[in-house]
Amino acid sequence: MSTDRSAPLLRIDSLAVEYRTRRGTVAAVQDVSFDVLPGETVAVVGESGSGKSTTAHAIVQLLASSAAVTHGRIVFQGTDLATASPAALRSFRGRQIGLVPQDPTVSLDPVKRIGHQVAEVLLVHGLADRRSARAQAVEALGAAGLEDPEVRAQQYPHELSGGMRQRVLIAIAIIAEPALLIADEPTSALDVTVQRQILDHLAALTRRTATSVLLVTHDLGVAADRADRIVVMSEGRVVEVGTPREVLEHPEHPYTRALLASAPSLNAHGELRRTATPLPRAVSERTFAGRAGDPFVARAADDGPADPTGQDVLVARHLVKDFPLPRAAGGGTHRAVDDVSFRIPRGHTFALVGESGSGKSTTARLALRLTDVTSGSVTFDGADVTAVRGARLRDLRRRVQLVHQNPFASLNPRLSVGEVVTDPLAAYGLGSRHERRSRALELLDVVALPASALDRKPSELSGGQRQRVAIARALAINPELLVLDEPVSALDVQVQSQILGLLSGLQESLGLSYLFISHDLAVVREIAHTVAVMHRGKVVETGQVDEVFRSPRHEYTRNLLDAIPGARALHQD
Repeated sequence: MSTDRSAPLLRIDSLAVEYRTRRGTVAAVQDVSFDVLPGETVAVVGESGSGKSTTAHAIVQLLASSAAVTHGRIVFQGTDLATASPAALRSFRGRQIGLVPQDPTVSLDPVKRIGHQVAEVLLVHGLADRRSARAQAVEALGAAGLEDPEVRAQQYPHELSGGMRQRVLIAIAIIAEPALLIADEPTSALDVTVQRQILDHLAALTRRTATSVLLVTHDLGVAADRADRIVVMSEGRVVEVGTPREVLEHPEHPYTRALLASAPSLNAHGELRRTATPLPRAVSERTFAGRAGDPFVARAADDGPADPTGQDVLVARHLVKDFPLPRAAGGGTHRAVDDVSFRIPRGHTFALVGESGSGKSTTARLALRLTDVTSGSVTFDGADVTAVRGARLRDLRRRVQLVHQNPFASLNPRLSVGEVVTDPLAAYGLGSRHERRSRALELLDVVALPASALDRKPSELSGGQRQRVAIARALAINPELLVLDEPVSALDVQVQSQILGLLSGLQESLGLSYLFISHDLAVVREIAHTVAVMHRGKVVETGQVDEVFRSPRHEYTRNLLDAIPGARALHQD
């Protein structure tokens, strides 16, 4: 039977959603209208707070308890879901409308086996008995791209990687062959190659079943590659709708143009651009200049020779790291880092790039001396720090600081922002309480946060603001090297652009050096001077960033570049 693509499968008409807060009512979605046709993929794009996820969750009435639809209609297959009864909604969820949530870590039950969680959809809707549901669950896991689906069905979520858990969520969403699939940032936390594999597989599955897809994403590159139409949202409103070509080539709204300018994936295929955010001129006159007598300036220990050339802040030579394997797995060792060498010139950014499991984060931990090397050496400021202990290791900790991937997890939720920022100062016994507070205010200014944030808790800030706090904390004791472990992978593209610009500005003004860890070559191109590509513990390619992008030599590097979202849309005839 042919499908009438002219009649919308889903029609959202003048939708409004409000949240009740202690400070009053917040209008999260205002007068939103768009359609999804049968077999069509529609991408809803916007930064955090734009209302895109609220709109998606309103369709299946899975909003937070503090939220409510206050106006408009959500018509799906002739039923207005905005006014449907709980029983009617339950009949649609999972059966006619599948949902792929953003975070598989919190979306899967940690105490239930994978197969049980996938089969549960069929059991709830009476589509299979327990025996056939188990068999269909294994088939769905295989269809979602998981190898050895029989084995995976018997495992628990913690035994799977992030990409594998995301495939499980896809299996749960597709097992009942719904008419509409809502994918809410389904790959935002995944490596670009895994992201491409999952999105390719999702596209193949939906084509086979003629399923419509509502793809929620902050990345215009992903939307342009995957969607038939793009809906751009800002501050709870739809500001632009069009085909990928229309949106990319002829954006009408200033917000759309800003998203395009901020998207690393869409800029990765053009000219190299590394834009620093100008910092206040007063920065150079503050304690960052290292004036004599400043209590916050880190200095080398007396027994550590300075680099006589002044060229390299850190040199790693032939690093090797072996981890013992459990006896149950046969014993032996796993080589996570295999003969890795690199150097970081002062005032430069050196990037390590690779997929999860490539060894890049372990390499960074070796450089930080957070774990001991199996063999090889680490030299900081001309001094061999491979095996230092005690005072010299403590001195190294002061001169090298780490900024984590997830700012929410790395900031103590019980402390105020001021306490978080000054915590390193307190740990080293630097400055009086008044001096520390003044230092915190100064640092908030440097990272473009208002002074009013000083007494707020991390939970009261956005993701981008929390990452700025993490950077301010890292700068508190004037380090010479920052190790940035996936510092923008959890952020929207506009916030990514702001943080990358801030880091470039800090580097220019303060002479900082960066070891930048990322799985995303597009982001690396925005910030780094040189890059090393890691694969299975080895460096397979290294060089100047623009050279690696222009003429990649290794097949693995070419695969990483090909996986950058936006390439398909930009290379259309």
